Amino acid sequence: MEGAVTVPTQGARGTARPATHHPQSPENTSHPQRIAITGGGPGGLYAAALLKRLDPSREVTVWERNAPDDTFGFGVVLSDETLGGIEHADPAVYESLQKDFIRWDDIDIVHRNTRQTSGGHGFAALGRRRLLEILHDRCRDLGVELRFRTEAPYPAWLAETYDLVVAADGVHSTTREAFADVFRPRIATHRCRYIWLAAGFAFDAFRFEIAETEHGVMQLHGYPYAADASTVIVEMREEVWRAAGFDGLDERESIERCAKIFADALGGRPLKSNKSAWTTFRTVVNERWSHGNVVLLGDAAHTAHFSIGSGTKLAVEDALALAACLEEQPDLPGALAAYEEERKPVVASTQRAARASLEWFENLALYLDQPPRQFAFNLLTRSRRVTHDNLRLRDSGFTEAVEREFGCPPGTPPMFTPFRLRGLSLRNRVVVSPMDMYSATDGVPGDFHLVHLGARALGGAGLVMTEMVCVSEEGRITPGCTGLYTGRQAEAWKRIAAFVHRQAPGTAIGVQLGHSGRKGSTRLMWEGMDEPLEDGNWPLVAASPLPYKEGSQTPRQLSRAQLTDIREQFTSAAWRAARAGFDLLELHCAHGYLLSGFLSPLTNTRTDAYGGSLERRLRFPLEVFDAVRTVWPEERPMTVRISATDWAEGGTTAEDAVEIARAFAAHGADAIDVSTGQVVADDRPEFGRSYQTPFADRIRHEVGIPVIAVGAISSWDDVNSLILAGRTDLCALARPHLYDPHWTLHAAAEQGYTGPGVVWPAPYRAGSRRPQTGRTDAPKPRLTLGT
Repeated sequence: MEGAVTVPTQGARGTARPATHHPQSPENTSHPQRIAITGGGPGGLYAAALLKRLDPSREVTVWERNAPDDTFGFGVVLSDETLGGIEHADPAVYESLQKDFIRWDDIDIVHRNTRQTSGGHGFAALGRRRLLEILHDRCRDLGVELRFRTEAPYPAWLAETYDLVVAADGVHSTTREAFADVFRPRIATHRCRYIWLAAGFAFDAFRFEIAETEHGVMQLHGYPYAADASTVIVEMREEVWRAAGFDGLDERESIERCAKIFADALGGRPLKSNKSAWTTFRTVVNERWSHGNVVLLGDAAHTAHFSIGSGTKLAVEDALALAACLEEQPDLPGALAAYEEERKPVVASTQRAARASLEWFENLALYLDQPPRQFAFNLLTRSRRVTHDNLRLRDSGFTEAVEREFGCPPGTPPMFTPFRLRGLSLRNRVVVSPMDMYSATDGVPGDFHLVHLGARALGGAGLVMTEMVCVSEEGRITPGCTGLYTGRQAEAWKRIAAFVHRQAPGTAIGVQLGHSGRKGSTRLMWEGMDEPLEDGNWPLVAASPLPYKEGSQTPRQLSRAQLTDIREQFTSAAWRAARAGFDLLELHCAHGYLLSGFLSPLTNTRTDAYGGSLERRLRFPLEVFDAVRTVWPEERPMTVRISATDWAEGGTTAEDAVEIARAFAAHGADAIDVSTGQVVADDRPEFGRSYQTPFADRIRHEVGIPVIAVGAISSWDDVNSLILAGRTDLCALARPHLYDPHWTLHAAAEQGYTGPGVVWPAPYRAGSRRPQTGRTDAPKPRLTLGT
């Protein structure tokens, strides 16, 4: 029997011996007969059951070093979507789960002795031990061999001996580490400590409780998983954990301290542990998920923070997808490739949401002073998966109460509430973000710019921004960039501003002033973005003599005299902008252009008074700001666009961005336009929906200055969510306005809003209702006849 064979094992803690050889090449079949699964958690067990059920002739073996009734954690939450997949794939498992599920709809958020409740969320949970029992029974019924209290053999041996090896061996996966050169894992640790505990009663809702202690803020996450039991997770930042003395307490002392801190939530009852220990969450990302006949599943392949409850869900969905791909594909390589292709985007999306949620709790102290309902709304929408519109459908009463507290007039979505900057009143919170058009001749905006900006002004946005307008001929990015360094250019801009004020009354128009620095003298975007001109180049200047990328022109380091000249160029352009009629001026200190180049330590290597510390790197941008502010009309606002991170090692950090924003605020900036990246050519942005908004959120709360959020904000639902949660004051959108110049008008129409926050131009009013797209009154089917 296979069970009697002596095999090489990994060691007491699963420490992987380095692989001495690589897995075998998969045979040309998608129906492997001998399958080894390392790890007896829900993902590994469910994969075993599915693979055996699909082909009873298979030999499926699961190795689990713990006893059958050993488990860590207490309750497991599964979504309706995951349960639907289980019901379809294995009704027997689904029926067993259904009998034990605890279901509830409400979320309670308790902060400063005030409880806010939001309903309609729909949760289902059961004990982790019970889940494992169900899967153990199912595996045994199907004939899966379960080897408990047994270390799995070395990954390389398994790969040679079995047709398929499924590594479901958790966040500390020995299989992943054995073949790390191929899987190429990236593991990030985070700022909070947490501990899994349990309470001997059932919460009547998913409960978040905030405790403000003398050592710092702590939070409790609790939810029921049985009629008489709840999971309780206590979490806090590392420095709070140490200050509170938890680093010196044993398990019993820790749980007693936690029970005392959260006595109100627990009703004075004790907490229970199960070999519980304080730990730090680790986010696992793998570049590849399969290697030969070895494939990763669940936490071995990826992790997502517990605050969105996705660990077991993702593992079970991995198992479903792997089994399906093995059935659907003609060979094993194709099946494993299809599994990875199917699951990677889903997991990446979940990890982005989990990262947003994790960071929200890491920065919880920023939000403590928000009004109670806004605080609750902010918490509920922290991952960006629950949105304003979604929450309104779940619990309209709660959402309307948040809107009233925020100041929304009845029937007014948050995006259509007014906002004031200095003497400028914006009728809504939508900004057409600056977008370079590369369509000027000699820096003069022409008919194209009139139509481009005019159309977007007619489209209903509260503020329309020009592209970066260059302060000198040498400060252009490309030959097609606009400028404000001649009277002819100023007259052309005056024509555009006048059109906006005349034809789109109530819409403001702003100008963004900048200088290309080391990123100048390049081709038009569609001819090769950031590529040097083939001929007609002009000399470049920058904070330091560093080319933007290989093949780029090396700029000259600016001298003191040249710095004075450039400062005068900015003030002259600002004076022309004021006379042209612009309502707002933004100073471009982002994206690696000249002023941004002074701010980043990656692009400023000066040793004089304008380089070195952040305070000194700020000196020239602040000098320019002050000079511009003196010529820009007092009643008109000035904003500053910054790159809040360089997305590159050694560059500007989020902490630096807070100090940069604080400095500009102290000099009189009315708002900070918070972008990121594009400072160095080898940056690695973490793209995703609304991916830059956390930087704006942090600046808004730490500095106390209005912010403009940008970055993959594409729906009116996102705008409403961000505004109502207090993460930003204005939202700037670029690509959506290229796709639809009337984006804001259409957002109003789709929400049924007709108030003063957006006004349809008189010639367009006939189009203020969405056109019919087809017949909608056809009779509905009455009967369904079976065969």
